Amino acid sequence: MATPPPTLLAQYGGDLVLRFEISSHEEAEALASAVNVLFLDVWEFTADWVDIRLSKDVVPSLLGLLPPSLQHAHTPLMHDLAQAIFESYPSLTLVDPSPPAQGPSRPFSHDLRPSTDETNIFFREYQPLSVIVPWMRLLRSLFPTHVRMLNIGYSYEGRDIPALRVGVHPTNSEKPSSPRKTIIITGGSHAREWISTSSVNYAAYSFITAYGKSKSMTKLLEEFDFIFVPTLNPDGYVYTWENDRLWRKNRQQTPLRFCKGLDLDRTYGFEWDSDSTKSNPCSESFSGEAPFEGVESRRFANWVHNETENNNVKVIGFLDLHSYSQQVLYPYSFSCTSAPPTLENLEEGAIGLAKAIRLTHGEIYGVTSACEGSVQVSPSAKCCQQRQQKSKTERALWPTIESGGGSALDWFYHELRVPYAYQIKLRDTGSYGFLLPAKNIVPTGKETFAAIEHFGQFLMGNKGIEVEEEEQLTEKISVQESNRNDMKPTTEDDWVVVDEPEEESMVGDKGLTGWELRRRKR
Repeated sequence: MATPPPTLLAQYGGDLVLRFEISSHEEAEALASAVNVLFLDVWEFTADWVDIRLSKDVVPSLLGLLPPSLQHAHTPLMHDLAQAIFESYPSLTLVDPSPPAQGPSRPFSHDLRPSTDETNIFFREYQPLSVIVPWMRLLRSLFPTHVRMLNIGYSYEGRDIPALRVGVHPTNSEKPSSPRKTIIITGGSHAREWISTSSVNYAAYSFITAYGKSKSMTKLLEEFDFIFVPTLNPDGYVYTWENDRLWRKNRQQTPLRFCKGLDLDRTYGFEWDSDSTKSNPCSESFSGEAPFEGVESRRFANWVHNETENNNVKVIGFLDLHSYSQQVLYPYSFSCTSAPPTLENLEEGAIGLAKAIRLTHGEIYGVTSACEGSVQVSPSAKCCQQRQQKSKTERALWPTIESGGGSALDWFYHELRVPYAYQIKLRDTGSYGFLLPAKNIVPTGKETFAAIEHFGQFLMGNKGIEVEEEEQLTEKISVQESNRNDMKPTTEDDWVVVDEPEEESMVGDKGLTGWELRRRKR
């Protein structure tokens, strides 16, 4: 097994990741306080656990700030963090750059049919931005009928924020054009979450290559535009490839010269709150000194406003991909005591997303509000009895590890009035965390694609489940009819129109009842 280079060993050779399981309000409060005092890197936190990266030398100091009940309530997740980081890079990134031995080559083919997972080398490994951007340009060139490449804006360091718009616009110029319904899918707000970037790319590729081959997918692309943004944080993403694999924030200068970066997902204007981090620019969740101080989040928001106000666009869905913990989260993130006005609709959509993911490879994703996904609810019998009697906004919640204000999720839902907005935290649940091995790229990508496809069907008015069944039934009937035609000539009298019982329309607002042609045996 190859070993990490000396620079990587010097940076992370003495680090590990600990998982703490909290069982009381006092424990949660003490852990949150210790994290702030020691400037620790919180990898992830849910209603069940908190994962923290720290140096082995800091472990005694952390435990000294915690109550006795937490002294042994932790489990190491990664004993050799440097090795895990090293293995997350493509095999030739940090080793000898000499070219590999040449083997039998596969001839180039201009066939545009989707490659199989085994032959599509783009998804065998994580890809740097210098590879992703030319790949996006190539897709635009190969599929000009339904793919356009966009620049959302420029990053703090002057890089493009690239995106792909996938959709087929109507060509009837005589009919007044209604606002184009659009679904936005973003990844990479946090630079180290590589699986979110690769999953956006995989979903985009799957949508692009399915057009004209799948009736349901073709209809989706005729009905909606899908905007795929692989990374909203290109500066941070490049930095994870060239300097620090675990970098989270953007690369913007802060009041402290030696502490760069803002947490972009804490800089949006709705319920922006810097009380917990404004005095600590070194915090991993530093939100800046004013709303939208994050360059990339401000330019993304400006682009969306321009699209909706000047370019006849109506954003009806927003999916923000992150990692890790396998959760589908809906608004609100900033508070557990404020319920969104369309809570039931949001829950219905979130459950459908989680089910679409589960039906792909059996992975279980939790469903809850973004706030409750990051705080604990007391498990005591007394509290459970209270919860049965109280509304959702009155539950007894424990302290959160970091503020949830200023999120893209809440801003899109509340400020932009996007009816269905979700944050999806992808694989895994902590075994690898942000260092998910490359073998998970395709499975996670397929789950993401299934979720987005279901999301489109859901927004089009379909339940999503019957779409594939409808296509299979249509194909089966076609085969049967073809066989019968070979056996017996037919006349017009052989066909009758049968009025089927009314059921939910499969065409959204058009309100058509279900009619079908059937052959009656005489």
